[in-house]
Amino acid sequence: MERKRSVRRRQKAPFERLKDHCRAFTAFMFSNVGITFLVVFYIIAGSLLFEKIEEVSHEQYQEQTNIDRTNAAMELWKISCCTQSTFDRASYEAAVEEKLILFQNQVTERQRKGVPDGKWTFSSGFLYSLTVITTIGYGNKTPTTELGKITTIFYAIIGMPLFLLYLSNIGDILAKSFKWIYAKCCLCRIFPNIARRRLAREKHKERLRQSIGEFPSDSGSIATSITSCENDSDIENKIQEDPQAITVPITVCVAIMIGYIFLGAVLFKAWEDWNYLDGSYFCFISLSSIGFGDLVPGAALSADGYQSVDLAFIFCAVYLLLGMALIAMCFNLMQEQVIHKLTNLKNCASQCFKCKR
Repeated sequence: MERKRSVRRRQKAPFERLKDHCRAFTAFMFSNVGITFLVVFYIIAGSLLFEKIEEVSHEQYQEQTNIDRTNAAMELWKISCCTQSTFDRASYEAAVEEKLILFQNQVTERQRKGVPDGKWTFSSGFLYSLTVITTIGYGNKTPTTELGKITTIFYAIIGMPLFLLYLSNIGDILAKSFKWIYAKCCLCRIFPNIARRRLAREKHKERLRQSIGEFPSDSGSIATSITSCENDSDIENKIQEDPQAITVPITVCVAIMIGYIFLGAVLFKAWEDWNYLDGSYFCFISLSSIGFGDLVPGAALSADGYQSVDLAFIFCAVYLLLGMALIAMCFNLMQEQVIHKLTNLKNCASQCFKCKR
């Protein structure tokens, strides 16, 4: 009995268990998988929200446009049938021109106030939400209602830091993964001599710095002995034990970014009927978050119906989401390479000063 009572005492209260679950959920959401899931969920929620908000505006615009068109047609019918001005060509043309100018002014006024550019769908809302939090902002689709504009402000305030956190975490993971693949496959197996030479130089510099600090007068003989003690088996073991010791060259990172942009150009050429220059231009402008909006996906497919346009929007959104993570990975690798080069330059400079002394 006393043991059961002690077990019951050790059991946490419901509020404490709730706090533990909240901590575990928060830790998961801020993990790498959780942040990716949270960004995708946030974009999906935004697409549904903007689709619902702007649906009323599009319906009102269509209804008002139909009313104005019907009224203009009725006025023209009255001029043609219910008056005697048809016998006077100049009077007839003046009356018709007056009604057409009135209808034109009504349409222009709505354009000035902001006209819904097509019906808002889930896919168009998905792409719009993504361009908001990534600060691309094509501008081809914008909210026209006051509620939509206010929602966009708060949606961006929350979404932009969340997306930056996503880029930071996913970019770091992809960078470490690519370094491992680069060390294992590209260097160690395909180009083993390059890996050996690079790692030999690194170990040579490290031991040389240590030796110079202890025996500055014998730096030349020490360097010779260090070079002689390097052998292939030691270097291969070092590569297998620590693939992260090899840094990825900047040229490889640049080649990855150029290749991804060219891949997008090929896909958009087949999908949007753009040429390679326009496709590459659109991919670069989008991935760099400039987003001029002169080229937008779905424009060439509008005649095929909403289904083709929706597929184009989803494809573009996935391309941007993966591409910006890939760009973040390349920036992380290039930053590491630059820091590595600057550190070596600093160490070489300090060694030169020590030798002079």
